[in-house]
Amino acid sequence: MSILRPFRATDLFQFNNINLDIWTETFSISFYLSYLSRWPDLCCTQQAANGQLMSYVLGKAEGQNIEWHGHVTALTVAPEYRRLHLGRNMMDLLERISDQVYHGFFVDLYVRYSNHKAIGMYEALGYSVYRRVQEYYGSIGPGGVEDEDAFDMRKPLSRDINRRSVRPNGKGIVVSAADVS
Repeated sequence: MSILRPFRATDLFQFNNINLDIWTETFSISFYLSYLSRWPDLCCTQQAANGQLMSYVLGKAEGQNIEWHGHVTALTVAPEYRRLHLGRNMMDLLERISDQVYHGFFVDLYVRYSNHKAIGMYEALGYSVYRRVQEYYGSIGPGGVEDEDAFDMRKPLSRDINRRSVRPNGKGIVVSAADVS
């Protein structure tokens, strides 16, 4: 038994079991707090019955006009809680809020080009590659890779009737990190 609940500032003192994963981006405390203050409904965590945090998602709403969308800044599941559909459940929640509360056209996220498991999960959830961003991750990543590329993956929401937010050949579209905001 576990509960899905809003992420709280005090969770920052309890999420090491999640954040120590090599694929997880870790941010400054002020970064997490800015998300919690601006988009509290897009930040949630799954907590086990014993009180341990199992996973969390941080999101935001951004863009203008037809680029107005929900953005997944971080989604991570502690290794001992993987394969329980926690990531899928958190993505469903973020998509629903982005659609019904923020009325976004799509949800997007950036994922390391080499993170094949995550890419497969996102594709199974209906996301597709919109473009490849060169050297998006500017620090040393898993396996000592410097300046790793990212896929910008998107999933259209109900407001995007004509599916303008996605394209069929996204893996072939390459842009520089300076071209994305």
